[in-house]
Amino acid sequence: MALVAVLLGGLSPERPVSLSTGAGCVAALKQLGHDVCEIDPQDEDWIEQLRAAKPSAVVNTLHGAWGEDGRVQGVLEYLGLPYTHSGVLASALAMDKAKAKAVLAPAGVPVAAGKLMDRREAAREHPMALPYVVKPNAQGSSLGVFIVRQGANRPPEQLLDPDWSYGEEVLVEEFIGGREFTVAVLGEKTGPRPLAVTEIIPAGEWYDYHAKYAAGGSRHDLPAQIPESVAADMMRWSAIAHEALGCRGLTRSDFKWDAATGRAILIEVNTQPGMTPTSLAPEQAAFVGMDYVALVKWILEDASCPR
Repeated sequence: MALVAVLLGGLSPERPVSLSTGAGCVAALKQLGHDVCEIDPQDEDWIEQLRAAKPSAVVNTLHGAWGEDGRVQGVLEYLGLPYTHSGVLASALAMDKAKAKAVLAPAGVPVAAGKLMDRREAAREHPMALPYVVKPNAQGSSLGVFIVRQGANRPPEQLLDPDWSYGEEVLVEEFIGGREFTVAVLGEKTGPRPLAVTEIIPAGEWYDYHAKYAAGGSRHDLPAQIPESVAADMMRWSAIAHEALGCRGLTRSDFKWDAATGRAILIEVNTQPGMTPTSLAPEQAAFVGMDYVALVKWILEDASCPR
């Protein structure tokens, strides 16, 4: 079988998640009979490692800034190596939450009202009526996200932390109450294929980093127990979002739905969903009859260059 390079680890705060995703994909690729070369872009000579390996394809399991925002994708395009997941433009758009919303809203996908701000400006005084959410504009895994609830005297003081590592721009959005859901999408040749709707029920107050990746951090109800019309809307919007942003391969769209008001919004589109033991995309794939190894096989076979 051909040699496959797996990019894992990387430079972002999501490095531990990427290492877990990468380990799962490496094991699956070996089970499929491939020779695997693991390359960590934390190493300064990672591009030379790729050149020397001459892989038939690159499975990109990086998460977060730099590995998921179009920069690594640009390197792979320059090297002419077939690679997985979305290309340069779609990766950059989806990672920039404000720009993604500017594309998704005209396409008919409901999104929360909000504005882009410098983190220090957002920390001076409440930038909008309570409650609201402050999140890094280009970060994943719920890192650096704060819910500012009714009665809060000040914005989150962490925004002024000198060790803040989540970028200088933050997105301030209206807080949408309700339950959390997600839809994985396979970008097949016939068009985006939404797999299912999962409700995410965190053990804690909300679906934070711990709830996403710690064992027992959340419960997943699959399929979600919601009205068929709401599930159908989420499936439709996830396909529209995948296509509007120009995504390729596997994506996952996250939603919130308030049963009391009937309002649903798309929170974000993930162009490189986690493939860890607690991740949602492989769980949905298994639900529709595609186990973890089969999903990795599909991801690899979808690799191409250019993307």
